[in-house]
Amino acid sequence: MIFADIESKINTPLGNEVLLLKREPASQDYKKTVLVIGVFHGDEKDGEYLINRYLSERNETKNRLLFIPCLNPDGKAQNTRTNANDVDLNRNFPTKNWESSKKDEYFGGEKPASEVETQFLIYIIEKYVPDLIITLHEPYAVVNYDGPAEEEAQKISKITGYKTEKSIGYPTPGSFGTYCGIEKQIPTITLELPENCEKETLWNTNKDIFTYISNIY
Repeated sequence: MIFADIESKINTPLGNEVLLLKREPASQDYKKTVLVIGVFHGDEKDGEYLINRYLSERNETKNRLLFIPCLNPDGKAQNTRTNANDVDLNRNFPTKNWESSKKDEYFGGEKPASEVETQFLIYIIEKYVPDLIITLHEPYAVVNYDGPAEEEAQKISKITGYKTEKSIGYPTPGSFGTYCGIEKQIPTITLELPENCEKETLWNTNKDIFTYISNIY
């Protein structure tokens, strides 16, 4: 059971659904909007687990919370980093540094925003204008951030014990962090979860992030 409203959805090339879920105060009076995204890469599935675990309980929130538990269900079904078109969604955004690349696991698409999943996320950013975005990845156990997000990154680092990193350490042309954080100046956190972490440990380490975004931030 998921205690959230389906706000919007799309179908992927393989016919899977990508859901945008919403939880907001009963009064619908909120000051901030936070967007949390899981499974950008189909072989990084723990973000969906954390989102669904949180939404399986009724919790009050003072902020409007938006969730995409699984952005890349086609890749998840195939256990691949890329989507059904062999595109790395985290290299497919229309940034100033997007570039055509070879067709490997980091392939950014034939053109920027070529993928329906990317287009859906751009639509969400433009319609809901989030104040903070958190994407859940694996496997580095760090809090990476883009744009004006250092304060939020430090708070999440304190919650999780993961160290903060402004740079992930390698070029990421066409990335979501560049698109939202650097170019749109939306505080954007890339929360890298540890690899192959036992689920209960993962939840206990990260559950207070949801308390932070719902009632403290």
